[in-house]
Amino acid sequence: MKPAPFEYHAPDSAKEAVGLLAELGDGAKLIAGGQSLVPVLAMRLAAFDHLIDIRRIPALRGTGERDGRVWIGAATTEAEIGRSELVARRVPLLSRATPLIGHFQIRNRGTIGGSLAHADPAAEYPAVALALDATVEALSPRGRRTIPAAEFFAGIWTTALEPDELLTGVSFPSAGGKQGFAIEEFARRPGDFAVAGAAVAVGLDPGGRVRSSGIGLFGLGPAAARAAAAEAAVAGSAASDIDPAEVGRAAVADLDAVPSDLHGSAGYRRKVGAAMVTRAWENAVKEAASG
Repeated sequence: MKPAPFEYHAPDSAKEAVGLLAELGDGAKLIAGGQSLVPVLAMRLAAFDHLIDIRRIPALRGTGERDGRVWIGAATTEAEIGRSELVARRVPLLSRATPLIGHFQIRNRGTIGGSLAHADPAAEYPAVALALDATVEALSPRGRRTIPAAEFFAGIWTTALEPDELLTGVSFPSAGGKQGFAIEEFARRPGDFAVAGAAVAVGLDPGGRVRSSGIGLFGLGPAAARAAAAEAAVAGSAASDIDPAEVGRAAVADLDAVPSDLHGSAGYRRKVGAAMVTRAWENAVKEAASG
């Protein structure tokens, strides 16, 4: 099928894009890589009178260090992130998650802003953003604002962005010290969305105790989620005394609305999710302990 007719806009700046969003209202939709939106339009599951293409806005692309954090423009492709030495060095969890996204053709077009704004519950980047306490930057006619990742993902394909807001970038804390990172997922075939997965960040103090941890879950609910109870349970404990399997069980114990579909029942997803957390936790702690 082909999408319904629409008018195409290619603004030169973020301010112009936001102005178009405000002017055109509900009939307008932003598009960057189009890896999520184009199939929806082609199948006539949605239709918009106007598409606003933000790919050619220079200020929305690239990576850099700002105020001790790593900033990535919303229109930066996943392939660019995967090739970035800065991201690999300072945000290794994001770098390691990137090859798991679809296939290389998708990564060549898909963008980090599109992935976060689309908020697919089985996508890797939202879980990474949660685990790392990322901050999302947005622009509207009212000005700029920042949104903590913990407050950004509201539900299935739903975020805290207002209808006239443009996601302009995302910033991540830079890795340093005794930290370890790992991401694990299970998918039926390479490139498929994950049945269940976990992104884990662990920081240890000089004595080997857990000083910080982030466990982002995906494929296990209507949105990416953070396993706050499991994180609280291990805080301050000696990493060598923690049973990774228990962390996995705790991470999925209080999940609500775990999906049940042709890829697996809710119970099956819980078991897979626990196994992914267990494996990711073990690998992240091992890396953190090695310094």
